[in-house]
This record gives sequence, C-alpha cells and structure tokens, in this order.
Amino acid sequence: MRTLTRRAALAAAGLSLAAPATLRAQRAWPDGPIRIVVPFPPGGSADLLCRLLQNPLTQSLGVPIVIENRPGAGGAMGTATVARAAPDGQSFVVVFDTHVVNPLLIKPLGYEEKDLRPVCLLATAPMLAATPVKRPWTRMEEVIAQAKKQPDTITYGTIGVGSLAHLTMERLQDAAGCKMVHVPYRGGGPMSAAASAGEIDLAVASVVGLGGQVGSTLRALAQTGETRSPLRPNIPTLIESGVPGVAAKAFWGILGPAGVPEPVMQRMEAALQQALQQPAVRKPLEDQGVDVVGSTGKAFAAFLEEQEAISSRVVQEKKISMSSD
Repeated sequence: MRTLTRRAALAAAGLSLAAPATLRAQRAWPDGPIRIVVPFPPGGSADLLCRLLQNPLTQSLGVPIVIENRPGAGGAMGTATVARAAPDGQSFVVVFDTHVVNPLLIKPLGYEEKDLRPVCLLATAPMLAATPVKRPWTRMEEVIAQAKKQPDTITYGTIGVGSLAHLTMERLQDAAGCKMVHVPYRGGGPMSAAASAGEIDLAVASVVGLGGQVGSTLRALAQTGETRSPLRPNIPTLIESGVPGVAAKAFWGILGPAGVPEPVMQRMEAALQQALQQPAVRKPLEDQGVDVVGSTGKAFAAFLEEQEAISSRVVQEKKISMSSD
C-alpha cells in the first residue's frame, strides 16, 4: 500500500512540475510586449490594419504592441515565425487571403496548419481593379475588349502568385475569354506604388491595399463583391462588367501558435473585438469600404476552411504553382 501511495505522490509531483508553465502563462499574461507579425512589407493592407489596432490593444492589454514586418513567400515566412514561437500568447500574426493558398503552393511551407490557431476574423472587403489615371480605360469592359484583341498585352499586378486577386483574375480570364499577364509583387505597398507610377495596367487589391491611391493616381474600374459597395455605388461589379459568376472578397485575421492557453486566447479575442468597435479603428476601415467583422476564433476557423476549399479548386483547375509566372 505504501508503494502505491509513493507512486501516486510521485505522479502528482510530476504533474505539478509540468503545470507551472501553463499556469504562469494564464496568470501573468501578457508578460511583456506582445509581438504581432505582419508577413508583408509596410504600407500594405495587413500592415495598415494592424497599425490601427496597435494603440487600442496597448490600452486594453496594458503592454506595448510591437509590430514586426517579415515579408516573403506570400506571407508564409512571417507566419512560420509565429507558428514556431512559444505558445505563451506573446506572438501573433495577421494573415491575409494568401494564407489559405500558401499550403498548396509552397513546399516546404515551414510550418503545418495544425501549428496555428485562429483567434479572430478581423474584416473583409471587396477588391478593386484599378488602372493608372494616364491609361485610357474608364470601364472594365474596355480592358477586357483589348485583352481579347491583343492577348498577353494587358498587365495586372497582385500581391503574389496564388493571392486572392490572382485567383480572381484567373477566373475572370476564363469567364471573359481573354488573356492577360500577371505581375506578382511582394505586397500591397510595392504593387500600389508600381501601379501609381504606371508600370502596370491594372492593380487588383483591396482598397486598403491600394493605399489611398484610388481617386488620385489610380482610377477604379470594377469591384469584386457580389453587389456594389454602398460607399462606391458608381463602381460596377465584375459581374456587371460582363464577367458572370466571378466575385470575391479579401479578408484579414489574427492567428496564434497552437497550444496557447485557452484563457489567453479568449482574452486576446475579446481585446481584438473591443478594439474593432472603437471609432478610431472602425471608421477609417468603413470609410474605405471594409466590412468590420470581429468574429470568434471558432467562426474564423470555419471561415478559413471554406476559403481553403475555394482556393484549392482554382489552384488545381488552373495548375497554378510558384513557377506559374
């Protein structure tokens, strides 16, 4: 009987030694500055959204929020750093629509999907197809007509191979019966700058990703939502522009390493939802046609599964790979 008791005591002691790390994370979190990785260059939509959230999160959580830009591989490089980070709630990543297609295109990816846990779907938005103001087109139909007459002469920029904009434009070309040339960039900032300088014919990205250039150096020709945005009622959809069945929305969300204690994830989720309700965050987004969401982590996980299914179908049908362009 004494042997059994001794074993039970040793087992209990073992559990008590294993538990402190998790318990400390729950009690002390946040334990110092929280790092939010933006896996794209400064100036893109994920970067801008993250910087809107920075001050409200600092106030809510009581520690500095450090934004770290780590671009590369369509967001996979920066995302991998968070997937491999300690599950202590001190590191998170803002993902964009490339997140759902990267596992299909990048081998090795540097992490597995199970290494990350969704925290919150922040927002969604229709993308715009915009052209430099010095180009002659005023309607998307005109661009499509020229692409039909002169295949592979119209260039369009996106934030990378396999991005939502790239997949949407592949669908557009199939539906409209035309052929254009894809020019991938390393993020929304570089693409917007290139489009504003007239280096490409079209820039396809969310309004946030176009960096406020629409109406100044860029002219919007169409939007990718199923219906027109109330904030841009004069811009037709792709469907209205003669591209039946083609609609898509960009999205932004937050993920953390798998294994972060549940109380920490719940508090981060709540802090993000609270920040998104503040006028200083919400109004600039809504003014640009962004739909603020602020979902639960569970709802974001379901959303990602749906988006992955759509992207996988297009990638397979079009045989898209990182060497496609």
